[in-house]
Amino acid sequence: MAALAALLAPVAQAAPADDIRINEVVTTGSVDDSVELFNKGTATVDISGWVLKDENSSSKFTVPSGTTLAPGAVRAFDVSGSFGLGSSDKARLYLPGGSTLVDSFGWSSHSTPSWSRCPDGTGAFGTAALTLGALNDCGSGGGTGPVAWPGGSGVATADGSNVFGSDLSGLYEEGSVLWGAQNSGKLWRLVRDGSGGWRPDTTNGWTAGKTLRFPGGSGTPDSEAVTLTGAGAAGGAYVASERNGDASGTSRLSVLRYDVDSGTGTGTTLTATKEWNLTAGLPAVGSNAGFEAITWIPDATLTAAGFKDESTGAAYDPSRFGAHTGGVFLLGVEGTGAVHGYVLEDGGAATRIATISSGMSGVMELQWEAQASRLWVVCDDTCSGQHRTMKIGTGGTFGLAAAYNRPTGMADLNNEGFALAAADECVGGSKPVYWADDGNTSGHAIRRGTVTC
Repeated sequence: MAALAALLAPVAQAAPADDIRINEVVTTGSVDDSVELFNKGTATVDISGWVLKDENSSSKFTVPSGTTLAPGAVRAFDVSGSFGLGSSDKARLYLPGGSTLVDSFGWSSHSTPSWSRCPDGTGAFGTAALTLGALNDCGSGGGTGPVAWPGGSGVATADGSNVFGSDLSGLYEEGSVLWGAQNSGKLWRLVRDGSGGWRPDTTNGWTAGKTLRFPGGSGTPDSEAVTLTGAGAAGGAYVASERNGDASGTSRLSVLRYDVDSGTGTGTTLTATKEWNLTAGLPAVGSNAGFEAITWIPDATLTAAGFKDESTGAAYDPSRFGAHTGGVFLLGVEGTGAVHGYVLEDGGAATRIATISSGMSGVMELQWEAQASRLWVVCDDTCSGQHRTMKIGTGGTFGLAAAYNRPTGMADLNNEGFALAAADECVGGSKPVYWADDGNTSGHAIRRGTVTC
């Protein structure tokens, strides 16, 4: 192994700089030359302005402003626009300014397909599967990489041809209805088509989806995800948006509430009844790298599990807040891979009570699965379609339960949406799951598979 990958000793740095490590390097194959970093420490590190170089010191890649790396998290950078990684080369990491070396890895042959560190952040480099943006696949070597999908390997289309086009993103199943958020500022109400798939509801103005607006009727939310609370559709649909499409260069990390119950009328436009604009309280991200995921967990579930309110350091106490839907919203950020928990009060106040590291470079979907008391955290083709589950541990915080590869029958699609059927659809130990492909590959935006109950 030493002949293939000679790891150069990093210059010792004071924590937390010393906690950031080169974790994966890709020099050839299906993706551009890339270097992945891992935070092996216990504190979030701002890596804005850090510098990546190859063996040639005259070329460098600078990490964008506003980039942080949470404990246990990874982030991959495409360096091909700054330099190329050769068959015999090095990847070097420096503090801002490019003179203080933090970590370095050298090799004498191209990656096949990946040079990966096992265990993540601390072990030696070796050949492994491509997992850029997610924890490394270390196989039987004791790594923390993903395992096989916990369900059937087969995947089938679950919509008609070219019904939605591109940009279908978040999904949420509510019994016989599948809600879908589309980036272009549209919400879909889908019903079963009789053959295991879904089609647009043709009643009450839903035939082509409904156009979404911010409160007051202006603007076009970049609607990335949708969820319901314990009240179901009667309690409104909650949509996560990362910007106003009419001002697309500016982040606007918001949760919007819409009346979607059939009794509210037959129009084709929905105007938000409430907006919680959370931008100011979160790390800055690019305007197209904000909220991509949303889910809701009942207060009773959280208190029974001893969930910790990170704003107080004590056990979560719902009575500390005003009326707030009886639960907590979790929101996933594409640009940081973080998940943030909020109490959103009916009166407009918002309190962040948790920040959770997903361990992936981006979060595209979140789903709370009540049947198994677990949180699904989903990445798209940025992380080769990895899914992770998290549970509340003895310390009252979410921790990794498992990491899964996508089903073998699923191509590496730009799946930004994921939804699970409820427990009542469990048959023979399995139940349906659905994915939304933002790219509408081969004219289909929704696919179905199975997962063990």
